[in-house]
Amino acid sequence: MILTLNVAVLLAVIIYFRIGRKGQFQSKANQWLTVSIVLVFGVLIAPTEFGQGIVNVLGDVVKNLSDSGSR
Repeated sequence: MILTLNVAVLLAVIIYFRIGRKGQFQSKANQWLTVSIVLVFGVLIAPTEFGQGIVNVLGDVVKNLSDSGSR
C-alpha cells in the first residue's frame, strides 16, 4: 500500500506540471501521454480511502444536481 501511495503522489506531481504548461501547443502523442498518466493515477488512487472519499463526494454532488434538475 505504501508503494501505491508513493507512485500516486509522483504521478500527481507529473500531472500538475504537464497540465500547468498553458499556452504551449501539444502534439497528439503528448496529449495521449497526459491522458494515459491521468488514467494510471486514477487506477492507483481509487482503492485508497482518499480515492473512495472523492468518489463518494462526487456521487453526492451528481445526485444532488440530477435531483434539482428533475424538479
